[in-house]
Amino acid sequence: MSRHLQITFDCHDPRALSSFWRDVLGYVHPGPPGVALAPGDDPLAAWDAFLERIGVPEPARNARSAIEDPDGDGPRLFFQQVPEDKVAKNRVHLDVRAAPGSAGEERMAALEAECERLVALGATRVERHEPAPPMSAGHIVMADPEGNEFCLD
Repeated sequence: MSRHLQITFDCHDPRALSSFWRDVLGYVHPGPPGVALAPGDDPLAAWDAFLERIGVPEPARNARSAIEDPDGDGPRLFFQQVPEDKVAKNRVHLDVRAAPGSAGEERMAALEAECERLVALGATRVERHEPAPPMSAGHIVMADPEGNEFCLD
C-alpha cells in the first residue's frame, strides 16, 4: 500500500514562505475545512475569517500554512512556525525540475530563466554547477526566502 507524502518546513513566517513556494511550484492554498471557495476567492482571506470565527487570537493565525498541487499529483507542503533560526545546511532539500528532458546549453538556459523568475519572487542564487557528463546534467543551487536550499534541476 502506498502512502501520501507531506513535506514540512520549519520557518518564521508560514504565510510568506508558503506563498513563495506556491508561486514557485504552481500550487494553491487550500480553503479552510468546511468552507467552499468560489472562483476568484482568496483562500488566505478565507483562512483569516475562519480562524477569527473559531477564536484563534490574531498573533497565532500565522502559526501554520499549507499548499497543495491543484492536480493532486505532487506532495502537500506544510509550513509551521518555529522560534529558532536555520543554522546549518539542509540534510534534505527539494529539487525543482525546471528543465526535464533538456540537455547542455538549452538546459542551462532554461535553468537560468527559471532562476531569474525565482529571484524576483525572493529566492537567492547560491551557485551554478555546470554539466559534467555522464554523472551531472548541471543544476543551480538556490535558497528560499528563509534560507532553505533547493536545486533547479
